[in-house]
Amino acid sequence: MVLPMRSGGGRPVVEGEHGFVLVGREDELSLLTAALRSLPAVLMVEGEAGVGKSRLVREATAPMAGQGTRLLTGFCHPLREPLPFGPVLEALRPVAEWLPPPETLNPQVGALAPLLPELARHLPPAPDQLVDARGRRFQLVGAVRSVLEVVGPAVLVVEDLHWVDEATRELLLLLARDMPKRLALVLTYRGEDLAPDVPVLGTPYRRPVGTGGAEIHLDALAEPDLFELASAVLGRRATPELAGTLYERSAGLPLIAEEDLLTLREHQLRHQREAAGHSGGNRQPDGSEWRTSAARRARSADEVFVPRYVNRDELAVLARAEVPRYLREAITERLAGLSVESRTVVEAAAVLAVPTDQDLLTEVTGLGPAQVSAGLAEALRATILREIGPARYGFRHTLAQQAVYRNLLGPRRLELHRQAVRRLWTRPSPPLVQIAYHTKALGDVQAWLHQAEAAADQAIAVGDDGTATALIDEILAQPNLEGDLRTRAALALARVAKEGIEFTRTITTLRRILIDPQLPTAARGEIRLTLGVLMLNQNRDRAGFPELEQAVEELDTRPDLAVRALNALTADERRRYPQGPRVWEQRLLAWLDATEETLRVHPDETVWAAVCATRLNMMVLVGDPAARQLVDQLPRTSSDHVVQRQINQALHNVGAGAVQAGQDEQAFRLLTESSGLARQLGYHLLEGYSRLDLLRLDWLAGRWHSLEEDYARLKDAFPDLTTLAVEAALTLGQLAAARGQWRSALDQLDQVAGVIDRSDESEWISRSAMIAARVNLAREQPRAAWDAVAPALAFLRLTTLDAQGWGLLPVAVQAALVCGHQDTARELAAAAEQVVGVRGKDMPAVEAEFRLAHGLLLLDAGDFDAAADEFDRVRLLYDVIGRPYDAAQATELLATTRTDAAPYDAATHLTNAATAFTALGSVADAARCQQALRDLGLARPTPRGRRGYGTELSPREKQVADLLADGASNQDIAQALSLSKRTVEMHVTNTLKKLHTTRDALTDRN
Repeated sequence: MVLPMRSGGGRPVVEGEHGFVLVGREDELSLLTAALRSLPAVLMVEGEAGVGKSRLVREATAPMAGQGTRLLTGFCHPLREPLPFGPVLEALRPVAEWLPPPETLNPQVGALAPLLPELARHLPPAPDQLVDARGRRFQLVGAVRSVLEVVGPAVLVVEDLHWVDEATRELLLLLARDMPKRLALVLTYRGEDLAPDVPVLGTPYRRPVGTGGAEIHLDALAEPDLFELASAVLGRRATPELAGTLYERSAGLPLIAEEDLLTLREHQLRHQREAAGHSGGNRQPDGSEWRTSAARRARSADEVFVPRYVNRDELAVLARAEVPRYLREAITERLAGLSVESRTVVEAAAVLAVPTDQDLLTEVTGLGPAQVSAGLAEALRATILREIGPARYGFRHTLAQQAVYRNLLGPRRLELHRQAVRRLWTRPSPPLVQIAYHTKALGDVQAWLHQAEAAADQAIAVGDDGTATALIDEILAQPNLEGDLRTRAALALARVAKEGIEFTRTITTLRRILIDPQLPTAARGEIRLTLGVLMLNQNRDRAGFPELEQAVEELDTRPDLAVRALNALTADERRRYPQGPRVWEQRLLAWLDATEETLRVHPDETVWAAVCATRLNMMVLVGDPAARQLVDQLPRTSSDHVVQRQINQALHNVGAGAVQAGQDEQAFRLLTESSGLARQLGYHLLEGYSRLDLLRLDWLAGRWHSLEEDYARLKDAFPDLTTLAVEAALTLGQLAAARGQWRSALDQLDQVAGVIDRSDESEWISRSAMIAARVNLAREQPRAAWDAVAPALAFLRLTTLDAQGWGLLPVAVQAALVCGHQDTARELAAAAEQVVGVRGKDMPAVEAEFRLAHGLLLLDAGDFDAAADEFDRVRLLYDVIGRPYDAAQATELLATTRTDAAPYDAATHLTNAATAFTALGSVADAARCQQALRDLGLARPTPRGRRGYGTELSPREKQVADLLADGASNQDIAQALSLSKRTVEMHVTNTLKKLHTTRDALTDRN
C-alpha cells in the first residue's frame, strides 16, 4: 500500500512499513549512521515503547543494504519458547545465499544445523553433540560467531532487548566484547522495562579498543515535530490545533500519533465511500465513469485520500478518549471497520500473544481456512497485523496487541485461551511455555504449576537459563506451594543461577532461596554450597567459608556434594591452624578417607572425581612430588559433564598451585589445558581464572612487552571477574617498580587496598606488602619498607604455607636487617622454614625464597662465601624454573658477595645481571648494576665520539621522560637511575626542552 504524503516542501514521501516521514530525529539519525560506517561497532538505542527506536534503526540501516551490507534482524518476545539464542537464530535464517561452500566453513558451524534446518545443506556436518546443555550452548556461541564473521559486512539488529533470555544476552555480551571485524551490533531496548540495577547486557559493558559505536536515547517528540508529521500526511490542511490534539493524546510518542493519523485517514475514507454510494446510480454506460475515476486518480493524491480540511468532527474523533490514550481507542476505531472474520482473527492473534502461523489462527478461531485467509489479509491491509518472518503474523507492536486483548470480554477471552491450549498440545513439539501461559490465563493454578515446571525443565535442557529462571521465579512466588515442587524448583533455580555471569544477581537469588523455611536440609545444603563457592571464587569473600561449613553439616546424606564443600574449605583450614599445615592436612585426609570408604560401598563417578580433585589439590599445596604423576592420570575423556567440570577445576587448582610452588612449566601446560576445557564446557568463570593465572606466568617468565594490553583485553572479555582488578594491579605494580616508576607502583596498590583489606586474602596481602617494601627499599626508605611488611607479617604469622611463594619472606628479612632488626629477621626465616620446610617437596620457588632469606642473613653476618653459595643456588633454581627477573636479582646479590674477594667475578655477575635487566626493560635495576660496576672501576668505558642526538631524546633522556611522566622527583630519578642529583638536573632540563613542555604538563599528560 502506498499512502501519498507531502513534506513541508511539497515533496512526495512514499510509505515504508510505517508509511510516515521521519521527523525530529535528525541528530540521532546522523549519529547512528556515522557509527555504522566504521566496523566493528556496538550501538544501543534506548527509549520507551512507541518512541521510534525500530524506525530509527531501519532508516539508518536501509541504505547500507544497497551498498553490500547484509541486514539481519531478530526480535525478543515477552512470551517465547525455549531456544538458545532464539532472536539471533531468527536473524540468521536468511543467510544461506551469503554462505561460502560448507567445506570452507569452521566445522563448528555445523552445530547450527539441527536448529536451522533450512540452512542445513549450506552448513558442515553437525559435530558430535555434547552431553551437557550448557556445553552445547557454548558450542553454539562459536558457531554463531563464525557465521557472522563470514557473512560480513553485516548489521545484526536485536530488537526489544528488555525481553531477552539469559542465553541470548550472554551471547550478545560475548560478541560485544570480541566483535567480528565486519559486524555492527545494534540493540534496541526500553530502559524502564529492564530489571532494577541490571545493565542491558547483564553486566557493565565497555566497548573494547578498536570497537566503535554509540549509545542513543530517544525522547518523545515535541509538538512542532508532530505538526511536521501531520503536515507530511495532510499537507496544508494540517493545523496547529490538530498538532496540539495529537500531542495531548500521544505525549509525543510518534507511534501513537501515527495511529491517530491512520484513524483520521480511515475516518475520511469511510466518508468518501459513503459519498460514492449516494452517487452510485449515475454510472456512464459509455465508460466515462472509468475515465472520471482515472481523472480523479490523476489529481493530487492528497485531494483523493485525505480531507480538504481537518474539521471539528474529526478532531472529536481523536479527543473522545481519556488521557493517557495509548492505542486502545484508536485500535477500537479501526477494528470497527473490519469484517467479523477479520476481527476474529485479530482477537485470536491478541490471545496467542506471539507471532504465529495461519494454521494455528484457523484452529483457534474455528473459522474456515478461506475465511481466515480473507480476514488475515484484511487485517494486514489495515496495518493492524503484519507479517513477521515467513508466514508468521503478529501485531505491529506490543501496545496494539495489549489494546486488543484488554478490549476482549471475559468469556470470549477465556474461550480463546482454552482453544489455544487444546490446539497447541496437538503440535508435534508442544510449545510448553505458551501452554503454561494460556493455562495460567484460565485461572487453573495447579495445572499451570505442572506446565510451568515442565516448561522450565525443557528450557534448562536446551540451555535457555533465562526462560527457566523466569518460570521458576513465578512458581516459587505462589503461596502454599507443596513441598516437593518447592524443593525441585529451588534446586533448579540454584543450579541455573550458579551458571550466571552476573555475580551480584546470582548471590541475591541464592540468598533469597535459602531463607525459605520449607526447604529440606539436603536441598538447603546444596544451595548453600553453591553460594559459598561463588562467594570465594568470584569475589574472594571470606564470608563464604561459614556458608561452606554449614553446608557440610546439611549435606550429611550427600557425600558427593559434601566433599566439594570440604575441598573449598581447605584454604580456611590452613589459616585456622597456625601451628602448621600438618594439622590441616590430617583433618582433610580424614575427610577424604571417610568419603572413599563410602565410595567402596556406593560407587559414584562424580563423587570419585571430587575426591580425586581434592586430594590432588592438597598434594600440590604441600609440595608432594607424586602430584605430578597423578595429575597426568586424571580422566580427560569422561562423558559426564559434572565429572568434566571436576577435572577442569582440578587442572586449574593444580596449575595455580604449581605457580606458587615454582613448577612453572607444568603450570603453563595445565592452565592452558584448563582454559581450553573451560571454554569448551561453557565454564566461563574458570576460563577467566585460568587466563588470569597465565598472565601471572607471563610476568614471572619475563614476557612483559604487552602485559598492560593483555590485562586490558582480559578485563574486556571478563568484566564480571571481580578478582581481575586486584591481580592486574599487583602484577602491573611489580612491573612499574621494576621500571623505576615508583609512584605508579604505589598508585596501583592504593587502587585495590580496600579490596585486599576486605578480602582477607593471604596471597594478595603478601604480594601487596612485598611490592610496597621493595619500592621503599629502592627509594632508600628502610623504615617505610618495614612498616609495609610488619602488619602483613603479624596478620599472616608467616608460619603457614599461605604466605610462601609470593616473595614476602626475603623482602621482609631484608627490610628487618636494614632497619637493624637482626633478631627479628632470623626468627622470621627460622620459623617459616621450620614449619613449612622444603626437604623432599616439589616446591622450588619456596625453596628459593628460604635460601634467599638465609643468604641475606649470612651476608649481613659477613659470611660472604656461604652467602655466595646460597645466592648461586637461588640463581640456578630460578633459571630452572624459568623466572629471569628473579634470577637476575639473585645474580646481582651474588656479585655483592664477591666485590672484595674477587672483583672481576663480581663484575661478570653484575654485567650478566645488567644485561638481563635491560632485556626485560627493568630500568632501575639495570642502572643500579651499572653504578656498581662504576664503583668497582670496571665499567665499560664510553666510546669516543659518542653520537649526538640533536633534537631527539637520547636513551637516557627517554628514561628520564618516562619517570617524569610518572611524577618522579629529581631525587626519585637519581635513585632509580643511580645518578647524581646534578646529572639528573641536567637530563631533566634537556628532556623538557626537547619536548617543548614542562614537568607538570608531562605529568598531567600521563
